[in-house]
Amino acid sequence: MQFLKLVSAASLAGLSLITSVTVQAQVFSDKPIQYIIPFPPGGESDVVARLQSDISAKQFKQPMVVINRAGAGGALVWSQMNTYPADGTNIVGVNIPHIMLQPLQDGTQYKTQDINAVYYYHFTPDALMVSADSPYKTYQDFVAAAKKNPGKMTLAGSAQYSANHMATERLNKLAGVKVNYVPFKGTGDLISSLIGMHVDGAMGYLPLAIQQKARVRTLAVATETRHPALPDVPTFKELGLNWVDGAYRGIGMPKSTPMDIQKKMSDYMAQLNADAATKKRLEEGGFVLVDIPLEKIPAFMKEKEPLVMEDARNAGMLKK
Repeated sequence: MQFLKLVSAASLAGLSLITSVTVQAQVFSDKPIQYIIPFPPGGESDVVARLQSDISAKQFKQPMVVINRAGAGGALVWSQMNTYPADGTNIVGVNIPHIMLQPLQDGTQYKTQDINAVYYYHFTPDALMVSADSPYKTYQDFVAAAKKNPGKMTLAGSAQYSANHMATERLNKLAGVKVNYVPFKGTGDLISSLIGMHVDGAMGYLPLAIQQKARVRTLAVATETRHPALPDVPTFKELGLNWVDGAYRGIGMPKSTPMDIQKKMSDYMAQLNADAATKKRLEEGGFVLVDIPLEKIPAFMKEKEPLVMEDARNAGMLKK
C-alpha cells in the first residue's frame, strides 16, 4: 500500500503521450511481456514496474504483466534468469549493488556476469530514517546513541548484501559506530517494524522517506542537495560524510535472447522512462531517473564495480 499510492495517482491522473519515436502496437509479440520483480509487492522496484506496465498497455497497446517472485533478496530469480524463454516476452528487474554483492556469498547460484542487463532506468538515494515517535530527533542524536551503545542498536533494510546493507556498513565506518543490520525481504516488509520501533531505525531509500514522511523522521539522505519534499532533512555531505549513493534499478533478459531483441527492449524501456508526466511524478517522489541503454552498460558496470567492492571490503566481505 505504501508505494502503490503512487501507482494509483498515476492511473487517476492519466499518462501523457510520449512524443519521441512511435512504437507499433504489440511491439514484441502477441503475448504479454512477463515483467518479473524479484521482491515482494510495495517496494521501489515493484511500484515503478507497475507504472511502466501501465504506460506500456495504455500508450503502446503492449501488455506487460508484473509478477512478484521474492526470495533470497532477489537471488532466487536472478539464479533462474537465463532459464526463462529468450523470445523477448520475459524481462527481469535487476538491482545494483545487489547483483555484484550476492555472488560474494557462499552458495549463491549465479555470478555477476550471468546477469544480462539491457537497461537501467532509475537510482534511489540512501536515507537514514527512524519512527516519528523515536527519541532521536537528529542524525547527531542517533550517532551519539550508537556510540554510547556499540553493537546494540539496529537498522532495518531490504535484503542482505544489498544497497541498504552496504549503506549501514558505510554509516558504521564513516560515523565511527557499530550498528547491526536487520534484513527484511523488501522495502514494503520493513515499514511496520520501523514505524512500530521494533528496530531503532531503517537504512532505506529516499522514496520511502517521502512516502512515509507523516510516520517516519528522516535524519539524512545521500543526495547532492536537499530534496524539495524534505527541505529540513540534511544530506550526508552537509553532515561531513562523503556519501552520495543508493541503488540502481533496471531490467535484464536471458543471455540467449537475440541481440536485436535485446536492443529493441532497451530502446522500448527508454521510451517508457521518458514519459514526461511519470518522470515528474517519480522525481517528486524521490526517484532519480537515469538513462543507461544496452550499449552503455559495460562501461557503467566497470565504473560502479570498484565502489561496490570497496563497500564490500569495509563490510568484511572481502580480504583487505
